[in-house]
Amino acid sequence: MKLTALLASSIFAASLACAAEFTVEKTATGGAVVKVDGQVFAEYVVDQANKPYLWPIYGPTGKSMTRSYPMKNVEGEKQDHPHHRGLNFGHESIGGYDTWAEAASFGKNPKTSERLKHLGAIKHREFKELTGGKSGVIYALSDYVDPEGKVIITEERSLTFHADGETRTIDVDIDLIASQGTVTVDDKKDAGLSIRVPHSMSVDAKQGGKIINSEGHQDADSWGKRAKWCDFHGPVEGEHLGIAMLNHPSSFRHPTPWHARTYGLFTANPFGLSQLKLQTESGALELKEGERIKLRHRFIFHKGDEKAGKIAEAYEAYAKETR
Repeated sequence: MKLTALLASSIFAASLACAAEFTVEKTATGGAVVKVDGQVFAEYVVDQANKPYLWPIYGPTGKSMTRSYPMKNVEGEKQDHPHHRGLNFGHESIGGYDTWAEAASFGKNPKTSERLKHLGAIKHREFKELTGGKSGVIYALSDYVDPEGKVIITEERSLTFHADGETRTIDVDIDLIASQGTVTVDDKKDAGLSIRVPHSMSVDAKQGGKIINSEGHQDADSWGKRAKWCDFHGPVEGEHLGIAMLNHPSSFRHPTPWHARTYGLFTANPFGLSQLKLQTESGALELKEGERIKLRHRFIFHKGDEKAGKIAEAYEAYAKETR
């Protein structure tokens, strides 16, 4: 099913957003801001890096649910991996070019000069839809380009926002389309749909943060494991809050492997089968002209741990939807 059809079925529970009113408007810098009942929920930023991303994102209690760096310096935050911007998608090698990292990722290390030569970008082209109401929708088209601006593939991205008193939800539906001919999508560890959680929530902060997935793997043991969902929860500004990412059964290579790190990175990566040590043979694939990879995920920003957030139940409802 193409994204244009998905937009018509984006409301997954009528009661979820009954009390919320959304507005979605363009920003002065070419992105879009989503507000719920007049308050910012999330901003789609298109002009600050080599890929678009969502930042900030505010959870159900009004707390910021991603690390602020590198967009903003906050005392006490870890300032590593500057390409871990909010909620984003990237891949180290599609058609030989890298949209996961950015120039600041490499510093002055001469060993990384070769990777700099292959640094690409995801260039926002246009919004096909920006709508509010009982949910918010951002539907964007982007081009993956090489350093000279030549298009490698195209992307359709639908972001659908919901809210109620207990949770806030973002559906991220991405189609990667071989619009320019056959292209190689490589087996890479650094690839997929990511969010960088607040530092206080990270396991390494030792303040009670925890990773757990649908199969019961926890913390560092969740890395490289396949699971239907994964949840990261811990303290944020005096409250115990969580972020769950759900992988829909229709998504490419479901159940997805997870590149989840105790320092706070949280990535659904169905591409890096050998680099995530799931198999010895490469998981690289040739995407023929006109073919597409369909990626379907739901983020749930919730109170408490995965049990309080009823993430297992939420996944069962999500899995029954047509995406």
